[in-house]
Amino acid sequence: QVQLVESGGGLVQAGGALRLSCAASGRTLSTYAMGWFRQAPGKEREFVVAVNWNGGVTEYSDSVKGRFTISRDKAKNTVYLQMNSLKPEYTAVYYCAADYSLRFRPATSSNEYDYWGKGTQVTVSS
Repeated sequence: QVQLVESGGGLVQAGGALRLSCAASGRTLSTYAMGWFRQAPGKEREFVVAVNWNGGVTEYSDSVKGRFTISRDKAKNTVYLQMNSLKPEYTAVYYCAADYSLRFRPATSSNEYDYWGKGTQVTVSS
């Protein structure tokens, strides 16, 4: 069983930056694919970015390419999402997800991830 806890969300002005963290317990994340998703009020959960087990394969949604970067710290059993040049439309609850079966090729569909955190709120003001 994997427990995931997101942190680092908050209120930031447009153009600003935040770094989200996803800390794991229960299992090492080094053999799991990891993903970040977000859900804005009244909208469905949408894919943001994902990475395979060793960081060699990443998938980014078109809306965040060039602005967001996913990274993993094996020693800390943590995955990060660096978010730069933030826009108001990025306001949402951000969730991290993990899945062992996707470890070689991360998926962009939320249905394929087994483990989820409870999310962290990101609010970007205009």
